[in-house]
Amino acid sequence: MKSRYITKKIYIKDVAIGGDAPISVQSMTFTDTKDVDATLEQIKRLHFVGADIVRLAVPDMDAARSLEKICKESSLPIVADIHFNYRLALEAAKWVDCIRFNPGNIGEKNRIKEIIKACKERELPVRVGVNAGSLEKEFENKYGATAEGMVASAEYNIKFLEDLDFTDIKVSLKASDVERTVDAYRMLRPKNNYPFHLGVTEAGTIYHATIKSAIGLGALLLDGIGDTMRVSITGELEKEITVARDILKDSGRVKDGVNIISCPTCGRIEADLVTAVAEVERRVAHIKKPLNLSVMGCVVNAIGEAKHADIAIAFGKGSGLVMVRGEVVAKLPEAELVDRFVEEVDKFANEI
Repeated sequence: MKSRYITKKIYIKDVAIGGDAPISVQSMTFTDTKDVDATLEQIKRLHFVGADIVRLAVPDMDAARSLEKICKESSLPIVADIHFNYRLALEAAKWVDCIRFNPGNIGEKNRIKEIIKACKERELPVRVGVNAGSLEKEFENKYGATAEGMVASAEYNIKFLEDLDFTDIKVSLKASDVERTVDAYRMLRPKNNYPFHLGVTEAGTIYHATIKSAIGLGALLLDGIGDTMRVSITGELEKEITVARDILKDSGRVKDGVNIISCPTCGRIEADLVTAVAEVERRVAHIKKPLNLSVMGCVVNAIGEAKHADIAIAFGKGSGLVMVRGEVVAKLPEAELVDRFVEEVDKFANEI
């Protein structure tokens, strides 16, 4: 795995993005932002599941004015999502912690100048959000909705903001397919040092969004690209955060929580492995320390995998072993293995 690209550090309220800061995870409420109580309730849900930042849609002036109360009561930093009407950004900038706008649908450059002026006054960062589906006409006509077009748009708008003496920028380059998304981020990464917000947009239901995001965001994270991210799911808010956290963990970018290694189902399995793994997952979900746990169902792979795990179950026929760092600590009947395994996991976690 490659080292992370060194990027400029910016702040969204008290959350650092880029530099040596942890890769942050964010989501977006789906309430009508004018409904302050419902929006705050969704922000609370995201806070408790582990989100770092939340983005709110600002489709009209009533929504923009509602941000005053929301921002005062929110437990998370708030990004205002602005499209088409730059005046909404000017109102939102009075209260929020970051402005996200899409250069392709804001229009005249004088309008962007006004947004930047407002952000400078409150020292707010800006996310330049380039979407393949809404490129400026000049780039769409020249390149089509390609990765090259996305990168050309991003470079043009970054330069425009730099000419306004504004560099508190993060950049996103989103398409609805993985290949274009990954190509665009890889293409732009060597050309500047601004932090990148990763995401595959309009990724679909939880099944498809998880696959697309794991492939696309996982590939970029392994390349050392990415400073903050969102997994876009048509579904419940909490899933966006849990899937994103798991992508960070399984890509190796975050050392946090348990990694469970278990056999695929096959004819060699000598125990009720499906039930055992499900019970293990449930009973160790509270552990945040980085542990490798192995639950293996036959003698072919069990001992070998167990040697490389912190704690392991090696099932045999009717009985099995519990092992800690490759050393056998118990040989028990199958029905007693999970209880002893969980006991050893808790003990191990408390000692490290």
